[in-house]
Amino acid sequence: MVKLKSNVKKIVLGVSISAGLISFTYKEDLFQTSKNLDIFASLYKELNINYVDEVNSSKIMKTGIDAMLESLDPYTEFVPESEIEDYRMKYVSTQYGGIGTSIQNRGGRFFVADTFEGFPAQKADIRAGDELIAINDVSLSGKIYEQVSSLLKGPKGTPVKILIKRNNESSALEKNIIREEISQPNVSYAGMLEHNVGYIKLDKFLESSAEEVKTALTNIQRNNPAGLVLDLRSNGGGILQEAVKIVNFFVEANTTVVAQKGRNREKTITYRTINAPLAPNLPLVVLINNRSASAAEIVAGSLQDLDRAVVIGQRSFGKGLVQQTFNLPYNSLVKVTVAKYYTPSGRCIQALDYTHRNNEGGVEKVADSLITEYKTKAGRSVYDGSGVYPDLFVKPFRYSSISQTLVNRYLIFDFATEYVKTHPTVGEAKSFKLSEADYSNFVNYLSDKDYNYSTRTERILNELKSEAEKENKLAEVKAEFDAFKSKLSVSKKNDLSQFKDEIRRILENEIAGRYYFQKGRIEHGFQYDEDIKTAYKVLGNKNLLASILQGSGNYKSIGKPGDGYSASIGEN
Repeated sequence: MVKLKSNVKKIVLGVSISAGLISFTYKEDLFQTSKNLDIFASLYKELNINYVDEVNSSKIMKTGIDAMLESLDPYTEFVPESEIEDYRMKYVSTQYGGIGTSIQNRGGRFFVADTFEGFPAQKADIRAGDELIAINDVSLSGKIYEQVSSLLKGPKGTPVKILIKRNNESSALEKNIIREEISQPNVSYAGMLEHNVGYIKLDKFLESSAEEVKTALTNIQRNNPAGLVLDLRSNGGGILQEAVKIVNFFVEANTTVVAQKGRNREKTITYRTINAPLAPNLPLVVLINNRSASAAEIVAGSLQDLDRAVVIGQRSFGKGLVQQTFNLPYNSLVKVTVAKYYTPSGRCIQALDYTHRNNEGGVEKVADSLITEYKTKAGRSVYDGSGVYPDLFVKPFRYSSISQTLVNRYLIFDFATEYVKTHPTVGEAKSFKLSEADYSNFVNYLSDKDYNYSTRTERILNELKSEAEKENKLAEVKAEFDAFKSKLSVSKKNDLSQFKDEIRRILENEIAGRYYFQKGRIEHGFQYDEDIKTAYKVLGNKNLLASILQGSGNYKSIGKPGDGYSASIGEN
């Protein structure tokens, strides 16, 4: 009994000492915070009172805040009252008041890049390629992109007068439009593809994204699909809870989807599914690429860890951080990274280590030596520290220098504008192709256009010349150098022929968008999409699908960072 009391005293004493240490630490932290705030406020005050020139107090405060947050990570940011609406549209809501266009700035001139089907601009016959001259009698000369965008937007139901110039028409056209609520869906496309495969393209995880996926999935299931492709390529993420709901459509209730862990214990949360799944047995493929990030990686990584989906494409971006917004005085807010997230296997896919910067203040990738192996539900190997690695890697399509130049100089865009004038209709987008005569017309169209460009080989050759000049070696190799440069010049002249297939593919997609809008662009791309073709092979072969998910046969490993990819499907 005496011994028991002694132990109790030790426990109580231990608790008292711990509480004392916590109290001391808390007071110490509080003191440091108070001290630093006093210094900051005093500095700000002295600058405003004593600096030799007049100080813009709001600007200097914003500069100080931005510099402070820049030392943390790029996702922790301050949003002043003036930028709140833009922030909400980017990260929270997909709705705004406007006319339904995207615009491009070409050397200070503003053109309609796209019109959204069913919205005011399209109904008023505003077309891609139209130049915007004035908005509500305000000339756009000298304006910047943000000013033009702001002039187009406004409360739902308000009028806006737009003066446009259409290619080759002598007089400007006036369009009087009533703004509507422009709602950009999270799901940009859903439907049935070849081989009775369902397809959902999810572009972002903002408000109602899970509900949109649910509606699309329900409609697809009515066709008794052989499988489903969930396309998360170039999806930059959004709301974590929406990602959890979407995973729940495919896995049983009470399944761990993701855990977030932060220094603040209140930010350590495990998210589990709560509902019965909509499609627990539907064969599933998830597509990702190097621009799939955050919530997109939660969905892909969780479904991979649970062996519920085959992930196809390229390694994802590697953003394993969770942000939360906090309201600040005067209608401003701050978005703070509060935690890292971990998929069901326990891995965090964060690729960059913002906490441990190098001596120059730069951020480096997680070292290969620190990358850890984890196991999926079925025992397959997956790895942390560098994004989600696909189960099946598909080599990404790389555009040539000439294709990039033709796009960047708007020559593809402008030819499409000309094409539409002489072609009232085209065939359906998913099978649309340009004829040889059409491509010849494009080549002729370029005859008086400037599309000069440098290839990578030319840039390397110029660097070699520069180094040779520094070392006084150029005279010795000048003949060979000039001969090589001449051959490169001849080769470039053939680029319109050599890269005809990819240039024609870009042209077709731009033209399809003029007739069938965003939906047409997506449908046209299906015929060239190697990721989707790989998905067809997986979903059409039950044994292959099972072997990948079970880690059997040739699919025991999806590849370790630094080792390349160990699994791919060749042509049969």
